[in-house]
Amino acid sequence: MSVQTTIANAAETLPPSLARIARVIRDNPTTAVESTISELAARCDTSVASVVRFCRAIGLRGYAALRMALATELGRESVQFSAPSGFGSEIAVGDSLREAVGKVAALELLAIEETVANLDYGVLATAVEAIDHANRILLFGVGASRLVADDLGHKLLRIGRTAIVLSDAHEASAAAALGAKKTVAIGFSNSGTTTETLQFLQTARAAGTTTIGVTSAADSALAAVADHVLFTHARESRFRAGAMVSRIAQLALVDCLFVGVAQRRHAHTVHALQRTADAAQALRRD
Repeated sequence: MSVQTTIANAAETLPPSLARIARVIRDNPTTAVESTISELAARCDTSVASVVRFCRAIGLRGYAALRMALATELGRESVQFSAPSGFGSEIAVGDSLREAVGKVAALELLAIEETVANLDYGVLATAVEAIDHANRILLFGVGASRLVADDLGHKLLRIGRTAIVLSDAHEASAAAALGAKKTVAIGFSNSGTTTETLQFLQTARAAGTTTIGVTSAADSALAAVADHVLFTHARESRFRAGAMVSRIAQLALVDCLFVGVAQRRHAHTVHALQRTADAAQALRRD
């Protein structure tokens, strides 16, 4: 995982004094590159010792290592994505529309790249096999994660799989309680803390159903309750009305799951996709 993504994730889990440092760097990574350790400590209203502890908390030996890692990463990503100046920083009031769009697009591309680069293919293969052998696939998410559940459900239905996207927490719990050996329950929660999604997976698991979790948080409650966990990696902008970059990461992971399932029965998949496409085309002609 990149240094910036590690810092963004740490901002939600570290103690208050260290979290302030994480948020300052997350919002404008060049702050750390351009500041001495004393200047950064003053800007974060904390001590030099806290900055050192922060560096170690995210797996670096000290402040010099942090500055080097950030400078290297920012330079590489700016070139890679032809990003505007200020790449890596939050969308600001003074940004032009082109700069704001460029920042979002770069973060979304990075989310896909980091998620795929860090995929555990053993877990992915196990999840694909479970879905492939399932007679019933239950999918549930809240908010933007519901949109991701809808996407996977639609894709699976197009190739003849019995995929049910559950519309609310009560319906999800009821469906999950009717567990079966050939049922798979998939829960989506970027934070890994969404109460309704946790309840859904806990109920499904207690009923003997195989559970799969999709989250960005390795130490979350969702990761603990799911039999198989697939992780996304994204640096979400705070300038958003809902999940943006994290949603793109989840959709990329959903596509990986779908391709794995679809490829196992290649001829059937191609035939099913053609039949469903023909049916949709007939509606358009009418």
